[in-house]
Amino acid sequence: MEKEIVKEYSNGELTVVWKPQKCIHAGECVKALPEVYNPKEKPWIKAENASTQALKDQIAKCPSGALSYRM
Repeated sequence: MEKEIVKEYSNGELTVVWKPQKCIHAGECVKALPEVYNPKEKPWIKAENASTQALKDQIAKCPSGALSYRM
């Protein structure tokens, strides 16, 4: 069985958890918070560029469930 890849990006208070195998590339994250999500950059998620509440609101709209968070 293939090990699930999980990437984590923190703003110090909230950690964004990204599971690339679940991602359907709907682009909702990039549309909502382009200052955080930029697929052309490494790392492509810069959680420190948005408030914790803005990140929570955006992550709740992820259609695939590829994005989640923990405090």
